[in-house]
Formats: sequence, structure tokens, C-alpha cells
Amino acid sequence: MVSSASIDFFSLVMGDQKTGGSMMFAKFGLLAVTAALAVGSAAAVAQDKTKRGGSLVIISSQVPRHFNPAVQSGIATMAPGAQIFVTLTRADANWKIHPYLATSWKTSGDGKTVTFKLHADAKFHDGKPVTSADVKFSIETQKKFHPFKTSLAPVTAVETPDALTAVVRLSHPHPALTLAMSTSILPIIPKHIYGDGKDPKTHPRNIKDVVGSGAYMLKEYKRGQYILLVRNPNYFIKGRPYLDQIIYKIIRDSSSRVIAMERGEGQLYPFMSEIAAIARLKKNENQIVTDKGYAGIGPNTWLAFNTKQGPTADVRVRQAIAYAIDRKFITQDMHQGVSTASTGPIVPGSPFYTDDVRQYGVDLKKAEALLEEAGYKKKADGTRLELTIDYLPAVPDVQQRIAEYARAQLKKIGIKITVRNSPDFPTWARRIASWNFQMTMDLPFNWGDPVIGVHRTYLCSNVRKVIWSNTQQYCNPRVDEILNAAGKELDTAKRRALYVKFQKIVAEDLPVYWISVLPYHTAYSKKLGGAPLGIWGIVSPMDDVYFK
Repeated sequence: MVSSASIDFFSLVMGDQKTGGSMMFAKFGLLAVTAALAVGSAAAVAQDKTKRGGSLVIISSQVPRHFNPAVQSGIATMAPGAQIFVTLTRADANWKIHPYLATSWKTSGDGKTVTFKLHADAKFHDGKPVTSADVKFSIETQKKFHPFKTSLAPVTAVETPDALTAVVRLSHPHPALTLAMSTSILPIIPKHIYGDGKDPKTHPRNIKDVVGSGAYMLKEYKRGQYILLVRNPNYFIKGRPYLDQIIYKIIRDSSSRVIAMERGEGQLYPFMSEIAAIARLKKNENQIVTDKGYAGIGPNTWLAFNTKQGPTADVRVRQAIAYAIDRKFITQDMHQGVSTASTGPIVPGSPFYTDDVRQYGVDLKKAEALLEEAGYKKKADGTRLELTIDYLPAVPDVQQRIAEYARAQLKKIGIKITVRNSPDFPTWARRIASWNFQMTMDLPFNWGDPVIGVHRTYLCSNVRKVIWSNTQQYCNPRVDEILNAAGKELDTAKRRALYVKFQKIVAEDLPVYWISVLPYHTAYSKKLGGAPLGIWGIVSPMDDVYFK
């Protein structure tokens, strides 16, 4: 048996030079693994009276539809959701997986059974205990309703031999199971509330009288204005959280968000992507601006296509569009070198990334030839066809401005573009989830491991009318075969080989055109201790954040 207070997931995936890379990963995947009780030990700060109290104001552009991350992806829901609900595990800045609700876990020799022991003192905000029945219910709910179906796809059953034991049965070993369980992708939600037969996606308790077991409780939500979370006095980690409350101050205008930070109206501004804002706040002597806190996120900016309806159903049209868009101009000129080019579904920095794929350098003649071949002849006014581009609101530098740039570029090859605005995230999400689009800018995340955040976009089985699933409706049985094999392979080298094949195929099929990887930045007050700079940033519990 291997016993450890934490499991260094990333070093296992990357391969350890001293112990032999993939062999070590297989060893840890196949031997019984026990995680000792050390809740949040790596990220914790010693409690003292000077570190308790205060209100943290987080500056945000995100307007959540609701607060239940079990059925809804996106930072708007997942960030506050990570404070309201707990997860089985938690991750630190070094990719180590620590106990959280689960005090320990063991993996069977064949890697197909994982037994979790739960914290005996965990209670929901309404005073009812958190039990294995809630874990079972949460996993089943996530598997059925969440767009990230692939993150828990191998789970076939959850057994509950007693109130504090959950036995997870797998159809095959899952190389990223505990990592997937460290994000608010899998919140533990109360069965006694959500098990009433109502649709979890539209359940009234998703937005009002929300009950979790996390460090903070939802006190008030004024849509488009603020979210108020207050300390949970019965939190099962004694002495935490340190703050009295967390306020998400929603400001739609990017300049106003920067001004709010400069005036000290906020102490934390995460997910900054505006180039000017990053540069401006770096000059503020009272704040720290960093790109730490996004290692697990992997934000991949892309132009997604409706592959089943209209002109973009033809791969030649999609490839023509790719040949007209200049990635280098976007990353070097528009983004002033802050972002880097993205060449495929897996972002650079991942051990599974390859750039040995079709690259689509700018070639307008080739683009026009492909459109001719697809039957789109040039009309008298120079137009060949008309298309619409949507974009994710509230991220102008990497969404709206690229859409506007694409309009100018595609005009050069005879495509007339209408850029369609959405007033807020819910409007955009409804359009894309209902397949009511031709092309859309988007910013999906890799979420640490391809099986968590990448598979969902490309599997035939995940073509659903749910945002951030396979809304492109792309389906290639060969891709399904490769991803299904990679999702159960414990040998890192073999896994990488499979993902290289996958990247090559989708770079030809082009269900989306990958443009850039955005290094998000966070600005925070120098008075703030324990700033959320782990791999999930603010999409992780902030029970250890305090004022100095």
C-alpha cells in the first residue's frame, strides 16, 4: 500500500525523472492509495486573532444564472459555488490533491474501485449531516445533467455501506478521478433538497435559499449587482473560514472594474483579460498583479462552428475561414504578446499537447479556392455567402474584438459577417445551447486533464443542448474511439500517443478553430493573505483567505 497526505497528480502525469514517468503513474493508479487526514494542509495559514474578520470584495463581470455547479458550468456559477458547496477533494498550487469532505480514500488493485471516507462533522447549512447518500446523489446528478459528462464517465455505481463511506465503482481506471473531484464541477449537494423530483437544472433552490455545506452561505443575490456570502459558523474545518463575508461586486463595464480596484472598492479582481487593465493595475503600488491561479484552467480561445446546419456544415468552408484568420496578428498585435497561439484542443503546457498538426497559416488564395470548391461563387459585389458570429459577452479583448477582426478578414474572401451581440451571458448561453448559431467565439477551459475538460467538446455522445458540451454537434467515430481509449489509459506515454492522434484528426475536421491561449491575470490587495492562487484560483474554496 502507498500512503500519502497528498498525491502529486501533475508530477505523475508529466512523469518523474527519478522514478520513471509512466511506470510511476501506473503504480499509483493500480496500488491502493490512502490519503491521510490533512484537510487543506498545504494551503493553510496558521490561525490567529489578527486573521479573522473582514469583508472581501471581489470585482467581477460574471452574472450567474444560478448557484448549482452540479448542473451548470462556467465561472459565474462555479466560483461562488465553490464557497457554498464542498467537494470530496481539493487541489493546491503544486497539483497535489488533498482531503476535503473526504478524509481519506483507497483505490483497489485493479483501479476500478475507490473508497472514500467522509468527514464526520460535515453538516449542511440547514444543520442536516452530509452523508454518503448525498455523495451518491451528487455524482448521479452531475453525470446526468452536467455538460462535463466525461469527467465522471467511468463511474458505474456508488455504494453507501454506511453514512460515512462512499464506494465508487468504475468501468475502468480513471487517470484523473481525484483531480476531477477537486473542482466545483462535482459539488456535494443535499439529497434532502434536490431529491424531491424537481428538475435539478431549474430547481428553485438553485438560486433562492441555497443550501450547501461550504465555508460560506448565500445571504443575498441581486442579479447584475452583487452576490453576498456570509461565514458558515458550523463549517466542519474548525477555525475557518477567516473572513466574515465575501461580496462579488458585479460591474459590467471593464473600465469601471479597474477604477473600482484603484479606489480600493475591491480587494480581488480575478480573470482579468483586458490588456490595458492588466498594464494599468500593474502600476498600482497597493496591489499585486499575477498570472498565477490558472494553471489548471487552460483557457482556449476559439471560433466554434455549427457543423450540422448551414454553410459551416461543410469542412471546406470551415477550413477557408481558418486560412483567413491570422493567429499571429491576434496574439502579437491585438493582445500585445500577452496571449499565445493555440493550435488545437489541448493547450500548450499540457503533457499531452502537440503542435504537429495542420496549422492554417494565413492564405487568402487558398481560402477562396476552398470556397469555390464548396460551390460558393463570387457575386457581382464580391460576396460569396453571409454568416453570423456570436461572442461570449464581458470578455471584449478575446471575444468581441476578435469577432470584429474576423468580420474584416472574412470580407477579403467574400464572406459577409454579421457580429451578433448578446446583452449578457444567459442570452448567449441560450443561443449556443439551442444550436441557434453559425459561428461563435468562445473560451472553454481544459480543466487540468483532457478527460475532464477536452473530451466533452468532441464526443458524439456529448452532443447536447447544454452549454459547453458538444454544441458544435461534431461527431467522428474514430475520435470517439481514441478518446475513450485515452480516458482509461494509465501509461502516460501511451496516453500521449493517443491524444496526438486525436489532435491531428480534429485539426483536419476543424469543428472549432483554435486561436489563442489566454493567460488570465488576478489583481489583489497587498493586505490580502492567502490569495487564491492554486491551480483552480477562485474556483476553489477560499476558507483560508484572510486580511493581514
